[in-house]
Amino acid sequence: MLHCNMTSNLTIQLELEDLLADLHFARRADKLGRLALLAYCNCKGWARRAGKEDIADQALDMFTENPCLSKDEFLERIDHLMAALECHLAAYQRDGGHFAMRAASEIRPAVHH
Repeated sequence: MLHCNMTSNLTIQLELEDLLADLHFARRADKLGRLALLAYCNCKGWARRAGKEDIADQALDMFTENPCLSKDEFLERIDHLMAALECHLAAYQRDGGHFAMRAASEIRPAVHH
């Protein structure tokens, strides 16, 4: 069970790192179509797998509830979405590192001299 949770958390974190790298690359290259695909499909999918419904809803709303009317508005919302994802990544790195250290210390037997 512990191994399964560690693997799952690591997978979620690695997927998020890859997603953010793709978003940053597309943002720098001004690839609007790629940004739209990443936001609508990849961000929404990652958020659902990670249990982050707020991110999934934010990505969905960009295209269904309140579609952007200009390029600038779209890029502003992409930047906001990326900032939210960065916050989640920081939390995964902070909590995941602590979790991994605690788990390793529990597994490793104590050596007494």
